[in-house]
Amino acid sequence: MNFISTAFGVFFEYDTPRIVHIQSKKVGVINRFIQLCIIGYVIGYAIIYKKGYQDFDNVQSVVTTKVKGIVMVNTSIHPDIQSIWDVADYIVPPQENNAFFVITNLIVTPFQTLGTCPEDIKIKGSNCTLDRDCPAGTSLPVGNGVLTGKCNTDVGRCDIYAWCPVEKGTLEIPKPAVLENSKDFTVFIKNNIEFPKYNVKRRNLPDNASDEYLQKCRNDGGANLRCPIFTLQSIVEGANSGSYSNVASEGGVIQIRIKWNCNLDLSEENCLPEYSFRRLDSSTYKISKGYNFRYSKNFKFENGTEYRTLYKAFGIKFVISVSGQARKFAPVPFFTNIGSGLALLSIATVICDIVVLYVLKAKVVYREKKYLQVVGDDAYKVLD
Repeated sequence: MNFISTAFGVFFEYDTPRIVHIQSKKVGVINRFIQLCIIGYVIGYAIIYKKGYQDFDNVQSVVTTKVKGIVMVNTSIHPDIQSIWDVADYIVPPQENNAFFVITNLIVTPFQTLGTCPEDIKIKGSNCTLDRDCPAGTSLPVGNGVLTGKCNTDVGRCDIYAWCPVEKGTLEIPKPAVLENSKDFTVFIKNNIEFPKYNVKRRNLPDNASDEYLQKCRNDGGANLRCPIFTLQSIVEGANSGSYSNVASEGGVIQIRIKWNCNLDLSEENCLPEYSFRRLDSSTYKISKGYNFRYSKNFKFENGTEYRTLYKAFGIKFVISVSGQARKFAPVPFFTNIGSGLALLSIATVICDIVVLYVLKAKVVYREKKYLQVVGDDAYKVLD
């Protein structure tokens, strides 16, 4: 019953802060030290380092690319491959969103026609001795065609209905890379960006750039940092992915990163892009390394027979990503950080109270000065 009365009596009580001025070297040093730490954090970290006095806007971006270069293939070494390759041949597909693919190596299977031929010897399950080993109308996993139901006893493999002769893509990747000289190809990266909140538009080209400038400039990480034209070799080797020839042989995926971090409290002319590169796949994978795909070019003979040339293309996929923020002074975030810092100063008072009330030898004296109980005329009293 006393517990209920005591709990009920709390409802009729009121606590008000009491200011006690304590003269103590220990407590004074602790208090000032904590206050300095909080002020240093607010001013040095929250406001200056983290730019707490600025508002920000995220970048809106569009990217287009244009690759240029011509390479000659030694047809005595690679008789199945055409001798001259230009941008219309090695950029497949011609246009992609924020990406482009450059063919650097090929396995070519020319003059395929629809017909019957033995399945590739490296396809698991293609070996046979009798017709029943080749169930008609089915196909083998990763096979090149549909089984005819016949076993070609001359070679000991199932016959298939497919584009014949079958693809040579199951052979080892040819080295050196067929289009290894593609390392000297250039890519023009045109990037237009906007910060809508501040109505600021920029592009990664000098405002006074001319056609002559674009023909001569190359961004090699040196003096031409404003130049938006890179060689493929500089991109690949800038991604720390090893030599260009190794990547070109098996293919790979390289990311081109463009960052726009702009302080609009300064001149807009200082709002410039920063380029960096990294490889997204790895050359240490044990299976399915690199990057490749297949495509074909179809033709017809004069007699109406259709044939095609099949390409297994190895190459480098370049993926472009754009990120960044623009910052500018704004009173709301500035005063918000100042207000938060002033509120944090109360931490010094809490810590000092803990020290004087529970740690120092004179804690009993401090408690008597800290707390004062006043009983009013109309105070609620617990009856015995």
